[in-house]
Amino acid sequence: MSHTPLSADLERTGFYPRLVADVVDDALDGAAPLAHLVHLETHFERAEVRRHITVLALTDELLVITHVDEAPLDGDPQRATAQVSTESVPLAQIATVVLSYVFTEPASYSPGDPVREVTLSIAWSGGQRIDVLPASCGDPNCEADHGYTGTIAQEDIVLRISSDADGPEAVTRAKLFARRLREANAASPLRTQTVSERPASPTRPRLAGFGGRPARGHGSRE
Repeated sequence: MSHTPLSADLERTGFYPRLVADVVDDALDGAAPLAHLVHLETHFERAEVRRHITVLALTDELLVITHVDEAPLDGDPQRATAQVSTESVPLAQIATVVLSYVFTEPASYSPGDPVREVTLSIAWSGGQRIDVLPASCGDPNCEADHGYTGTIAQEDIVLRISSDADGPEAVTRAKLFARRLREANAASPLRTQTVSERPASPTRPRLAGFGGRPARGHGSRE
């Protein structure tokens, strides 16, 4: 996907690059990544700055996901801990790869204009997110209760990459990774099997750190 080595992209983030590199290498179990995507996010919670990094690595058979959260040490807020979770998803198990785009000034769009931001959504376990908002009738003076409305989206991981926050190159890298992932998913041998021929997927626990982040939407799962 990219000419930049994974190690160089980890160093560029400055987020415990040696630790993250070792964790990703262990999760890959000797496999060489065909493509990768590294995304660092920073959030402010009261007086605290919280960072977390997500690394997606694509191999011949797997999508390997590594997520590292930074948190203060209990009883000693001057020291930090790193909470790590990894998951290896067979390519044939991936159900959807969705890439959403945001453009600035669409009325004056010309081919080749840069994308302001993209959101990469990948689903594989059948988990669903529900976004619920109060419904309205469109009358600004109406005070009646119209119940609630919402949307249901299938997703296991969502990454939002902004040109303003992450740089134009990060948006391009996300687009290229999504393309490679779709190609690898479509070419997976098990994708040609019928549903009845495929082995049943075991129920897996959801990863800590996957789902509670502001950039992933604000809802519950069912």
